Amino acid sequence: MILSGREIARNIESGDIVIRPYDPRRVNPNSYNLSLHNELLVYENDVLDMKQPNPTRTITIPKEGLILEPHRLYLGRTKEFTTTSKFVPMLEGRSSTGRLGLCIHVTAGFGDIGFAGYWTLEIYCIHPLKIYPDTEVCQIYYHTILGDYDLYSSGKYQNNTGIQPSLMYKDFE
Repeated sequence: MILSGREIARNIESGDIVIRPYDPRRVNPNSYNLSLHNELLVYENDVLDMKQPNPTRTITIPKEGLILEPHRLYLGRTKEFTTTSKFVPMLEGRSSTGRLGLCIHVTAGFGDIGFAGYWTLEIYCIHPLKIYPDTEVCQIYYHTILGDYDLYSSGKYQNNTGIQPSLMYKDFE
């Protein structure tokens, strides 16, 4: 079952959901809007290798905006740190960004219960699009969980402090 916006707000007040910084005006009927930080990572190589670390470079999104090009993967992150050990967090783009052809995740919109950190966004666009830092580009929503469960404990992405490129190569070690 998905939590309502009011239930999200109640769980933030009780501490069962953490969103920092938190703005009650961003609560929707069944989600909370998250915003884009001012940095992106792009991979430097044309061909990526799952078994190797892939070099990246940082791009700063200026206040005047940055034009994203199609056929390019940009890794961004939310400005907000989130965690919960009671609910399953999920991330989706906002309909307003989708209507501009901006996708904020390729496949990784599913979170694990117990994940603590900033959400890395796998951003791509359908056609050239100018983006801006601090824009509410996505929304987080929460599912209840049934049955016994274990909290997320992977060392790869937990408690991250910035944009996380793929660490899949660690799965091969």
